[in-house]
Order: sequence, then structure tokens, then C-alpha cells
Amino acid sequence: MEKLCRCPWADPTKPLYIAYHDEEWGVPVHDDRRMFEFLILEGAQAGLSWYTVLRKRENYRVALDGFDPEKIARYDSPKIEDLLSNRGLIRNRAKMEAAVNNALCFLDVQEKFNGFDSYIWRFVEGEPIVNAPRSLEDCPVTSPEAEALSRDLRGRGFKFVGPTICYAHMQAVGMVNDHLIDCFRRRPILENYQRAPS
Repeated sequence: MEKLCRCPWADPTKPLYIAYHDEEWGVPVHDDRRMFEFLILEGAQAGLSWYTVLRKRENYRVALDGFDPEKIARYDSPKIEDLLSNRGLIRNRAKMEAAVNNALCFLDVQEKFNGFDSYIWRFVEGEPIVNAPRSLEDCPVTSPEAEALSRDLRGRGFKFVGPTICYAHMQAVGMVNDHLIDCFRRRPILENYQRAPS
């Protein structure tokens, strides 16, 4: 059986990495709830590995009401304290408070732009940016678009949305395709997007 060529960050000894790489990373997302989930998780990752976040992702889904921004926006101090005592989460007060703050900001953006999806995809003019990296060293950690998104989000009150976090978010939700040119996922993502109705 022929071995699939993947982006080298997808450690073959870690099934969560493989599943995330093969099924999610770089696939265009147009669902607001999933967009919000990735925003929360990318913020939680700051200073940590993405694998740490993936291992705790299901715990976050349960503890944070399925990443429902309307519910999270109503979390009060006792609820935050309860979350900070949950060993299945990243117990960082600033990140947890930012999740609640960002839920409020997210709802505001949804209302003003008729959906977060229509807001965020404007930063790439509605089309994924397709890079052609040959190695991990060719993959940037930010971009002018990510920097513009970061500035705008911060201007709207979001926290933990620096340019690097925004670029990682754009990669995660398919606003940027950074699969290496010899990765088996690169072409199917491009082809499926091109076949999607406009």
C-alpha cells in the first residue's frame, strides 16, 4: 500500500494530528459556529502546541456548550471559576475571560455583517489564498491579510487575536491553503472548492 505524503507537522504517531490534517486543516469553512470554535481554540493555543489543544478539544466542546457564542457570552464569574477548575481545559484565566469577551464581540459582528462568515472572508476577497510551499520553512506565520484581520478584530474588542493567531485561524478554516505541494490533501481541497456553487 502506497504511503500518503502529508505535511510534515502531521506527526504519524499522533492520530489526532492525522485526522485534523486529513479532514479539517485548510478546508474552507462557512459555518459561523465552527468559525467561533476555531477562534476560541486558536486563542487557547497561544504559547502552547496545537496538539495540546486538539487533545482537549472535546473537553472544550462539552464545557463550553458546544461553542455556542450566545451561551458563552452569558458566562459570569462563578462560571469562569468553574471552568478554571476543569482539568480537561487549559486553565488560564486570561484566555478563559477572553473566550467570554470574544463571544460578545462575535455576536456583535454577526449582527453587523449578517454573519461572521461574510465578515471574515472579506479579508481574502471571498477566495482562499493558495500558497505553494515546498517545505515547512516556506510556510509563513503571518501575512498582510492576517495582520489586517488582527487589527480589525482588536478594534472590535476581540482578545488573543494577534497576527500569528489570525494566520493560524485562516489556515484552519481554509482561508489560506498551506498544504505542501506534494501533500495528498492539497489537490482535493482545491478541486472541491472549485466545484462548490458560488
